[in-house]
Amino acid sequence: MEAPRLAHAVGSPTSPCEEVIKNLSLEAIQLCERDGNKSQDSGIAEMEELPVPHNIKISNITCDSFKISWDMDSKSKDRITHYFIDLNKKENKNSNKFKHKDVPTKLVAKAVPLPMTVRGHWFLSPRTEYTVAVQTASKQVDGDYVVSEWSEIIEFCTADYSKVHLTQLLEKAEVIAGRMLKLSVFYRNQHKEYFDYIREHHGNAMQPSVKDNSGSHGSPISGKLEGIFFSCNTEFNTGKPPQDSPYGRYRFEIAAEKLFNPNTNLYFGDFYCMYTAYHYVILVVAPVGSPGDEFCKQRLPQLNIKDNKFLTCDEEDGVMVYRHAQDVILEVIYTDPVDLSLGTVAEITGHQLMSLSTANAKKDPSCKTCNISVGR
Repeated sequence: MEAPRLAHAVGSPTSPCEEVIKNLSLEAIQLCERDGNKSQDSGIAEMEELPVPHNIKISNITCDSFKISWDMDSKSKDRITHYFIDLNKKENKNSNKFKHKDVPTKLVAKAVPLPMTVRGHWFLSPRTEYTVAVQTASKQVDGDYVVSEWSEIIEFCTADYSKVHLTQLLEKAEVIAGRMLKLSVFYRNQHKEYFDYIREHHGNAMQPSVKDNSGSHGSPISGKLEGIFFSCNTEFNTGKPPQDSPYGRYRFEIAAEKLFNPNTNLYFGDFYCMYTAYHYVILVVAPVGSPGDEFCKQRLPQLNIKDNKFLTCDEEDGVMVYRHAQDVILEVIYTDPVDLSLGTVAEITGHQLMSLSTANAKKDPSCKTCNISVGR
Protein backbone atom coordinates (compact mmCIF):
# COMPACT_ATOMS: atom_id res chain seq x y z
CA MET A 1 0.00 0.00 0.00
CA GLU A 2 1.11 3.54 -0.63
CA ALA A 3 1.77 5.76 2.38
CA PRO A 4 0.58 9.40 2.65
CA ARG A 5 2.09 11.85 0.21
CA LEU A 6 5.32 13.38 1.55
CA ALA A 7 7.02 15.19 -1.30
CA HIS A 8 6.65 16.45 -4.85
CA ALA A 9 8.41 16.11 -8.18
CA VAL A 10 7.97 18.46 -11.11
CA GLY A 11 8.91 18.33 -14.76
CA SER A 12 11.94 20.26 -15.94
CA PRO A 13 11.17 23.92 -16.71
CA THR A 14 13.34 23.53 -19.81
CA SER A 15 11.36 20.58 -21.14
CA PRO A 16 8.55 21.03 -23.69
CA CYS A 17 6.13 20.54 -20.81
CA GLU A 18 7.02 23.71 -18.94
CA GLU A 19 3.78 23.95 -17.00
CA VAL A 20 3.95 22.32 -13.58
CA ILE A 21 1.75 19.27 -13.76
CA LYS A 22 -0.76 19.87 -11.01
CA ASN A 23 -1.68 16.27 -10.39
CA LEU A 24 1.93 15.13 -10.25
CA SER A 25 2.95 13.69 -6.91
CA LEU A 26 5.88 11.97 -5.29
CA GLU A 27 4.66 9.51 -2.68
CA ALA A 28 6.37 7.37 -0.09
CA ILE A 29 5.80 3.62 -0.39
CA GLN A 30 6.81 0.76 1.80
CA LEU A 31 10.36 -0.35 1.35
CA CYS A 32 11.23 -3.54 -0.44
CA GLU A 33 14.12 -5.93 -0.02
CA ARG A 34 16.35 -5.81 -3.08
CA ASP A 35 17.67 -9.10 -4.49
CA GLY A 36 20.45 -8.16 -6.84
CA ASN A 37 18.83 -5.61 -9.16
CA LYS A 38 15.30 -7.00 -9.01
CA SER A 39 12.39 -5.97 -6.84
CA GLN A 40 10.83 -8.54 -4.54
CA ASP A 41 7.99 -6.37 -3.22
CA SER A 42 4.86 -8.15 -2.08
CA GLY A 43 2.14 -7.36 -4.61
CA ILE A 44 4.61 -5.98 -7.17
CA ALA A 45 5.32 -8.22 -10.11
CA GLU A 46 8.25 -8.06 -12.50
CA MET A 47 7.57 -7.34 -16.15
CA GLU A 48 10.59 -7.87 -18.38
CA GLU A 49 9.25 -5.83 -21.30
CA LEU A 50 9.12 -2.58 -19.35
CA PRO A 51 12.25 -0.59 -20.30
CA VAL A 52 15.06 -0.44 -17.76
CA PRO A 53 16.41 3.09 -17.13
CA HIS A 54 20.07 3.50 -18.05
CA ASN A 55 22.60 6.29 -18.42
CA ILE A 56 21.25 8.03 -15.31
CA LYS A 57 22.10 11.74 -15.13
CA ILE A 58 21.91 13.92 -12.00
CA SER A 59 21.99 17.72 -12.43
CA ASN A 60 20.92 21.03 -10.88
CA ILE A 61 21.85 19.79 -7.41
CA THR A 62 20.92 22.00 -4.44
CA CYS A 63 21.01 21.34 -0.70
CA ASP A 64 17.56 19.71 -0.81
CA SER A 65 16.76 18.90 -4.45
CA PHE A 66 18.16 17.54 -7.69
CA LYS A 67 17.09 16.85 -11.26
CA ILE A 68 17.22 13.32 -12.59
CA SER A 69 16.95 11.95 -16.12
CA TRP A 70 17.80 8.75 -17.94
CA ASP A 71 17.57 6.96 -21.26
CA MET A 72 15.06 4.19 -22.02
CA ASP A 73 14.34 1.78 -24.86
CA SER A 74 11.18 2.67 -26.72
CA LYS A 75 9.66 -0.81 -26.28
CA SER A 76 6.58 -0.67 -24.01
CA LYS A 77 7.45 2.91 -23.11
CA ASP A 78 3.82 3.94 -23.45
CA ARG A 79 2.85 1.53 -20.66
CA ILE A 80 4.91 3.37 -18.05
CA THR A 81 2.77 5.23 -15.51
CA HIS A 82 5.27 5.74 -12.67
CA TYR A 83 8.94 5.83 -11.80
CA PHE A 84 10.28 4.18 -8.64
CA ILE A 85 13.26 6.03 -7.12
CA ASP A 86 15.38 4.33 -4.46
CA LEU A 87 17.30 7.03 -2.61
CA ASN A 88 19.77 6.21 0.17
CA LYS A 89 22.56 7.91 2.03
CA LYS A 90 25.76 6.49 0.62
CA GLU A 91 26.94 4.91 3.85
CA ASN A 92 23.68 2.93 3.98
CA LYS A 93 23.39 2.00 0.31
CA ASN A 94 23.33 -1.74 1.02
CA SER A 95 20.69 -1.44 3.73
CA ASN A 96 17.16 -0.52 2.72
CA LYS A 97 15.99 0.62 6.13
CA PHE A 98 14.17 3.69 7.33
CA LYS A 99 16.47 6.35 8.83
CA HIS A 100 13.43 7.81 10.60
CA LYS A 101 9.83 6.73 10.75
CA ASP A 102 8.77 9.62 8.49
CA VAL A 103 11.69 9.46 6.07
CA PRO A 104 11.23 7.23 3.02
CA THR A 105 14.06 5.99 0.87
CA LYS A 106 11.74 4.52 -1.78
CA LEU A 107 9.70 7.09 -3.69
CA VAL A 108 7.19 6.71 -6.49
CA ALA A 109 6.57 9.53 -8.95
CA LYS A 110 4.03 9.74 -11.74
CA ALA A 111 5.72 9.48 -15.13
CA VAL A 112 6.45 12.96 -16.51
CA PRO A 113 8.78 14.30 -19.19
CA LEU A 114 12.41 14.09 -18.09
CA PRO A 115 14.40 15.53 -16.45
CA MET A 116 12.23 15.87 -13.37
CA THR A 117 13.02 17.50 -10.04
CA VAL A 118 13.10 15.54 -6.81
CA ARG A 119 12.88 17.76 -3.76
CA GLY A 120 12.05 17.34 -0.14
CA HIS A 121 13.82 18.39 3.04
CA TRP A 122 12.48 15.35 4.92
CA PHE A 123 14.81 13.01 3.09
CA LEU A 124 17.53 15.22 1.57
CA SER A 125 20.22 16.90 3.65
CA PRO A 126 22.87 19.38 2.45
CA ARG A 127 26.44 18.32 1.75
CA THR A 128 25.55 14.62 1.97
CA GLU A 129 26.44 11.73 -0.36
CA TYR A 130 23.54 9.70 -1.73
CA THR A 131 22.97 6.76 -4.03
CA VAL A 132 20.01 6.54 -6.36
CA ALA A 133 18.54 3.83 -8.59
CA VAL A 134 15.38 3.86 -10.73
CA GLN A 135 12.71 1.46 -11.98
CA THR A 136 9.92 2.07 -14.47
CA ALA A 137 6.50 0.85 -13.39
CA SER A 138 2.97 0.37 -14.65
CA LYS A 139 0.11 0.76 -12.17
CA GLN A 140 -2.64 -1.81 -12.57
CA VAL A 141 -6.37 -1.40 -12.01
CA ASP A 142 -6.13 -3.30 -8.72
CA GLY A 143 -3.55 -0.81 -7.43
CA ASP A 144 -0.53 -3.12 -7.74
CA TYR A 145 2.45 -2.35 -9.96
CA VAL A 146 4.40 -4.26 -12.55
CA VAL A 147 7.99 -3.02 -12.68
CA SER A 148 11.18 -3.19 -14.68
CA GLU A 149 14.52 -4.27 -13.31
CA TRP A 150 16.49 -1.68 -11.32
CA SER A 151 18.84 0.65 -13.12
CA GLU A 152 22.49 0.92 -12.18
CA ILE A 153 23.26 2.74 -8.92
CA ILE A 154 24.45 6.33 -9.26
CA GLU A 155 26.21 8.37 -6.58
CA PHE A 156 25.97 12.12 -6.03
CA CYS A 157 26.42 14.71 -3.29
CA THR A 158 23.98 17.46 -2.35
CA ALA A 159 25.12 21.08 -2.21
CA ASP A 160 25.71 23.64 0.54
CA TYR A 161 23.16 26.23 1.57
CA SER A 162 22.71 28.89 -1.09
CA LYS A 163 22.55 32.63 -0.38
CA VAL A 164 18.76 32.26 -0.33
CA HIS A 165 18.94 29.70 2.49
CA LEU A 166 21.52 31.75 4.41
CA THR A 167 19.30 34.82 4.11
CA GLN A 168 16.52 32.81 5.78
CA LEU A 169 18.94 31.96 8.61
CA LEU A 170 20.00 35.60 8.79
CA GLU A 171 16.40 36.75 9.20
CA LYS A 172 15.84 34.26 12.02
CA ALA A 173 19.03 35.42 13.76
CA GLU A 174 17.99 39.06 13.51
CA VAL A 175 14.84 38.30 15.51
CA ILE A 176 16.78 37.34 18.65
CA ALA A 177 19.92 39.50 18.32
CA GLY A 178 18.84 41.95 21.01
CA ARG A 179 20.05 45.47 21.65
CA MET A 180 23.52 46.65 20.70
CA LEU A 181 26.31 47.14 23.24
CA LYS A 182 29.58 49.02 22.73
CA LEU A 183 32.87 47.17 22.29
CA SER A 184 36.45 48.33 21.86
CA VAL A 185 38.50 45.18 21.14
CA PHE A 186 38.42 41.84 19.37
CA TYR A 187 40.07 39.00 21.27
CA ARG A 188 41.29 35.47 20.69
CA ASN A 189 42.00 32.94 23.46
CA GLN A 190 44.52 30.13 23.07
CA HIS A 191 47.05 28.19 25.10
CA LYS A 192 50.46 29.74 25.72
CA GLU A 193 52.03 27.13 23.41
CA TYR A 194 49.96 28.47 20.49
CA PHE A 195 51.36 31.98 20.79
CA ASP A 196 54.89 30.65 21.32
CA TYR A 197 54.52 28.64 18.11
CA ILE A 198 53.27 31.69 16.19
CA ARG A 199 56.27 33.71 17.28
CA GLU A 200 58.79 30.98 16.48
CA HIS A 201 57.41 29.52 13.25
CA HIS A 202 55.22 32.21 11.64
CA GLY A 203 57.19 35.40 12.14
CA ASN A 204 54.81 36.64 14.85
CA ALA A 205 51.75 36.52 12.55
CA MET A 206 48.68 34.37 13.27
CA GLN A 207 47.75 32.55 10.08
CA PRO A 208 44.27 31.78 8.71
CA SER A 209 43.24 28.13 8.91
CA VAL A 210 40.34 26.22 7.41
CA LYS A 211 37.13 26.55 9.42
CA ASP A 212 36.00 23.36 11.15
CA ASN A 213 32.60 21.70 10.72
CA SER A 214 30.82 23.37 13.62
CA GLY A 215 27.42 24.94 13.05
CA SER A 216 24.89 24.25 10.32
CA HIS A 217 25.59 21.18 8.24
CA GLY A 218 24.89 23.11 5.04
CA SER A 219 27.08 26.13 5.81
CA PRO A 220 29.25 26.91 2.75
CA ILE A 221 32.14 28.17 4.92
CA SER A 222 32.68 24.92 6.88
CA GLY A 223 35.77 23.09 5.69
CA LYS A 224 36.37 25.73 3.00
CA LEU A 225 36.86 29.28 4.28
CA GLU A 226 40.25 30.13 5.76
CA GLY A 227 40.33 32.60 8.61
CA ILE A 228 41.18 33.38 12.23
CA PHE A 229 38.46 33.18 14.87
CA PHE A 230 37.93 36.16 17.14
CA SER A 231 35.35 37.01 19.78
CA CYS A 232 33.92 40.43 20.53
CA ASN A 233 31.15 39.94 23.08
CA THR A 234 31.40 41.97 26.26
CA GLU A 235 30.03 41.54 29.77
CA PHE A 236 26.91 43.60 30.32
CA ASN A 237 28.02 45.04 33.64
CA THR A 238 31.65 45.92 32.75
CA GLY A 239 31.59 46.53 29.00
CA LYS A 240 34.78 44.45 28.76
CA PRO A 241 35.51 40.93 27.44
CA PRO A 242 34.61 38.12 29.88
CA GLN A 243 37.47 36.64 31.87
CA ASP A 244 36.35 33.05 31.21
CA SER A 245 37.12 31.16 28.00
CA PRO A 246 36.93 27.59 26.71
CA TYR A 247 39.92 27.96 24.41
CA GLY A 248 42.90 28.69 26.65
CA ARG A 249 44.16 30.97 29.40
CA TYR A 250 46.10 33.36 27.16
CA ARG A 251 44.30 36.11 25.28
CA PHE A 252 45.32 38.24 22.32
CA GLU A 253 43.46 41.55 22.28
CA ILE A 254 43.45 43.97 19.36
CA ALA A 255 41.74 47.33 18.95
CA ALA A 256 38.52 46.86 16.97
CA GLU A 257 39.43 49.42 14.29
CA LYS A 258 42.53 47.45 13.29
CA LEU A 259 40.39 44.54 12.06
CA PHE A 260 36.99 46.06 11.32
CA ASN A 261 36.74 49.36 9.46
CA PRO A 262 35.42 50.89 6.21
CA ASN A 263 38.14 49.00 4.31
CA THR A 264 36.63 45.65 5.28
CA ASN A 265 33.45 43.89 4.21
CA LEU A 266 31.16 42.06 6.62
CA TYR A 267 29.26 38.86 5.82
CA PHE A 268 26.75 36.64 7.62
CA GLY A 269 28.05 33.05 7.81
CA ASP A 270 25.82 30.96 10.09
CA PHE A 271 23.31 30.81 12.97
CA TYR A 272 23.15 27.82 15.27
CA CYS A 273 22.88 26.41 18.78
CA MET A 274 24.21 23.28 20.47
CA TYR A 275 21.20 22.02 22.43
CA THR A 276 21.44 25.09 24.65
CA ALA A 277 19.39 28.21 25.31
CA TYR A 278 22.00 30.54 23.83
CA HIS A 279 22.71 30.91 20.12
CA TYR A 280 25.79 31.61 18.04
CA VAL A 281 26.13 33.84 14.97
CA ILE A 282 29.19 33.51 12.72
CA LEU A 283 30.27 36.67 10.93
CA VAL A 284 33.13 37.04 8.44
CA VAL A 285 35.26 40.20 8.29
CA ALA A 286 37.30 40.35 5.09
CA PRO A 287 39.60 43.14 3.80
CA VAL A 288 38.09 44.53 0.59
CA GLY A 289 39.41 42.67 -2.46
CA SER A 290 41.19 39.96 -0.47
CA PRO A 291 40.84 36.25 -1.35
CA GLY A 292 38.53 35.85 1.64
CA ASP A 293 36.38 38.72 0.41
CA GLU A 294 36.07 37.15 -3.04
CA PHE A 295 35.15 33.78 -1.49
CA CYS A 296 32.40 35.32 0.65
CA LYS A 297 31.04 37.57 -2.06
CA GLN A 298 30.00 34.52 -4.08
CA ARG A 299 28.46 32.57 -1.18
CA LEU A 300 27.36 34.71 1.78
CA PRO A 301 24.88 37.54 2.39
CA GLN A 302 26.78 40.80 2.81
CA LEU A 303 25.89 43.11 5.70
CA ASN A 304 26.06 46.89 5.88
CA ILE A 305 28.87 47.58 8.38
CA LYS A 306 27.07 50.68 9.66
CA ASP A 307 23.59 49.19 9.92
CA ASN A 308 22.96 45.56 10.85
CA LYS A 309 21.72 43.63 13.88
CA PHE A 310 25.01 42.00 14.90
CA LEU A 311 28.20 44.05 14.56
CA THR A 312 28.49 47.67 13.49
CA CYS A 313 31.20 50.21 12.88
CA ASP A 314 30.25 53.87 12.41
CA GLU A 315 31.66 57.32 13.00
CA GLU A 316 30.12 59.37 15.80
CA ASP A 317 31.45 62.86 16.60
CA GLY A 318 34.60 62.12 14.61
CA VAL A 319 35.32 58.85 16.45
CA MET A 320 34.73 55.30 15.24
CA VAL A 321 32.22 53.53 17.51
CA TYR A 322 31.72 49.75 17.56
CA ARG A 323 28.70 47.81 18.78
CA HIS A 324 27.74 44.14 19.04
CA ALA A 325 24.45 42.29 19.59
CA GLN A 326 23.75 41.50 23.22
CA ASP A 327 21.67 38.33 22.96
CA VAL A 328 23.77 36.14 20.65
CA ILE A 329 27.36 34.94 20.94
CA LEU A 330 29.32 36.31 18.00
CA GLU A 331 32.12 34.33 16.38
CA VAL A 332 34.05 36.59 14.02
CA ILE A 333 36.28 35.11 11.33
CA TYR A 334 38.98 37.45 10.02
CA THR A 335 40.32 36.20 6.70
CA ASP A 336 43.86 37.65 6.61
CA PRO A 337 46.95 37.04 8.81
CA VAL A 338 47.17 39.15 11.99
CA ASP A 339 50.50 40.16 13.51
CA LEU A 340 50.75 39.83 17.27
CA SER A 341 52.54 43.19 17.42
CA LEU A 342 49.22 44.86 16.56
CA GLY A 343 47.80 43.90 19.96
CA THR A 344 48.72 42.40 23.32
CA VAL A 345 48.91 38.87 24.75
CA ALA A 346 48.18 38.34 28.45
CA GLU A 347 46.91 35.63 30.77
CA ILE A 348 43.26 35.85 31.79
CA THR A 349 42.13 35.45 35.40
CA GLY A 350 38.96 33.44 34.83
CA HIS A 351 38.18 29.79 34.25
CA GLN A 352 38.57 27.62 31.18
CA LEU A 353 34.96 26.61 30.52
CA MET A 354 35.29 23.70 28.09
CA SER A 355 31.52 23.26 27.91
CA LEU A 356 31.35 26.47 25.86
CA SER A 357 33.71 25.23 23.15
CA THR A 358 32.25 25.22 19.65
CA ALA A 359 35.02 23.15 18.01
CA ASN A 360 33.26 20.85 15.51
CA ALA A 361 30.04 21.40 17.49
CA LYS A 362 26.92 19.84 16.01
CA LYS A 363 23.87 22.01 15.50
CA ASP A 364 20.63 21.05 17.21
CA PRO A 365 18.41 20.03 14.25
CA SER A 366 15.22 20.28 16.33
CA CYS A 367 15.62 23.91 17.42
CA LYS A 368 12.83 26.01 15.94
CA THR A 369 14.77 29.22 16.53
CA CYS A 370 17.80 28.51 14.34
CA ASN A 371 16.68 25.98 11.71
CA ILE A 372 15.10 26.60 8.33
CA SER A 373 12.81 24.39 6.27
CA VAL A 374 15.43 22.71 4.14
CA GLY A 375 17.55 19.64 4.69
CA ARG A 376 19.49 19.66 7.93
